[in-house]
Amino acid sequence: MPNVDLLLKPREAASALGVSYATLKQWILAGKLKTTKTPGGHHRIPQSALTPLVQSAPTKPKIESRERFRNVSGRNQLVGKIVEVKFSGLLAQVVLAIGDQQITSIITADAAREMQLRKGQTAAALMKSTEVMIVRV
Repeated sequence: MPNVDLLLKPREAASALGVSYATLKQWILAGKLKTTKTPGGHHRIPQSALTPLVQSAPTKPKIESRERFRNVSGRNQLVGKIVEVKFSGLLAQVVLAIGDQQITSIITADAAREMQLRKGQTAAALMKSTEVMIVRV
């Protein structure tokens, strides 16, 4: 059986390369990336055409960012250090230092224990409406 080259949609190819859809479309239009067209005129990219681009793609240096929190829909996030965790019955008080400010959140003791929140850890305060949630880093 001959090798069959898998054809990818532009969005799939962009995701595989770690670039935006717009960038991939520019590469197609500039001729940097060869495609085949469907009868309806849509571009399909042979998976083998991505190999040279994947190998030449520079690795990004690891930087401290908020990207690790992007699996949460809330965008109002303040990253800081935990300066205090107090347990009292069913609740836990978590205090974060963010710059020269502090923010306090009351969460369930079970959640604080499950997240293993401790003084000195990096965490984010996630604000949504009137609530502040803690995200362990």
